[in-house]
Amino acid sequence: MCKTLGTACLGLSMAMSAPTVFALADIIETPSRPTTLAPENLLTDADRAGERIVATGERGHIIFSDDQGESWVQAEVPVRATLTGVDFGTDTHGWAVGHSGVVLHSDNAGESWELQLTGIRAAELAIESRQEQIEELEQKIEEAPEEEKADLEWALDDLFFSMENLESDLEIGPVNPFLDVWFENENHGFVVGAYGMILRTTDGGETWRDWSPRIENPTGFHLNSITQITGGALVIVGEAGQIFVSVDSGDSWEKRESPYEGSLFGVIGTGQVNEILAFGLRGNMFLSTDLGKSWKVVPNEAGATLNNGVVADDGRITLVGNGGTVLMSTNGGESFRPYSRDDREGVMDVVPLSGTNLLIVGEGGVKHTDARGKDLQ
Repeated sequence: MCKTLGTACLGLSMAMSAPTVFALADIIETPSRPTTLAPENLLTDADRAGERIVATGERGHIIFSDDQGESWVQAEVPVRATLTGVDFGTDTHGWAVGHSGVVLHSDNAGESWELQLTGIRAAELAIESRQEQIEELEQKIEEAPEEEKADLEWALDDLFFSMENLESDLEIGPVNPFLDVWFENENHGFVVGAYGMILRTTDGGETWRDWSPRIENPTGFHLNSITQITGGALVIVGEAGQIFVSVDSGDSWEKRESPYEGSLFGVIGTGQVNEILAFGLRGNMFLSTDLGKSWKVVPNEAGATLNNGVVADDGRITLVGNGGTVLMSTNGGESFRPYSRDDREGVMDVVPLSGTNLLIVGEGGVKHTDARGKDLQ
């Protein structure tokens, strides 16, 4: 399964040839090549750094604009990996993530970036975490009553199996992608990705901890998107309808009963306290007004897979997706009016501009549109 548009194609646990491994090393050791075509190529995500707009894309492209997307400058990026997500915790401090488990950091509002983490270190962190869990569980088994030991030994076997898979991945190289990133400020943040990867930092990415033991995801389903909603709660959605909510800044997570068994690719708030809008495969959308304890289906005639969304200052909610899909809601996500762009190119993210105008990024690069997704002249 791919996250969206092939930008994070998974199915990555298979054995890989030596040339492929070398290629993976090359893209995290080779700087992104400058090109005037960066604003026209595939872009996967966008965020604001103060008034600046920053967008990420394929081949390590990161571009930024200080004039609402009228003109763009390509940033200095030390990798050539496809990037899948970007988020700014402050006006100047931002993080971008992508294939090969790369995590990049900028302290100058996206003008230049440094490599903080690769998939190699991410795998090492996960292995260290599994080893700690194994040691704790072995001690627990020794002290447990006989009638409880069988179940605990099954759990121990699962941990050994998980660690063996991680060690195999480590031998192959940095293959697994991060798919999204969220930062609260210049210090505290999370990255999430394939096979249940979730890492946390509290020092701006100087050090990271494997946070997957805090998530009830034993099968290792992909975690596709993370966000903070109005009221302060954090929400993660992913493969197989996975939904997790934290009300303590990510210290602990509760798994919510999902209204959907298919993949959820995006999640946003509605602007109202404790309200969540989750969406994904085949245009499925679900609204919760109680932190995910209950859900209702939001009708969607378009039916195309939805990738991302945003709430404007005036409360308008815009969702975007494959096939040029643009959905607009003016009633807090209760219902949406669908539009289809003439070019039918997939749209990956959207940024509100002045009035009801939008900046969208996707297969066709950067486009300026009105609220219906029609290009502005």
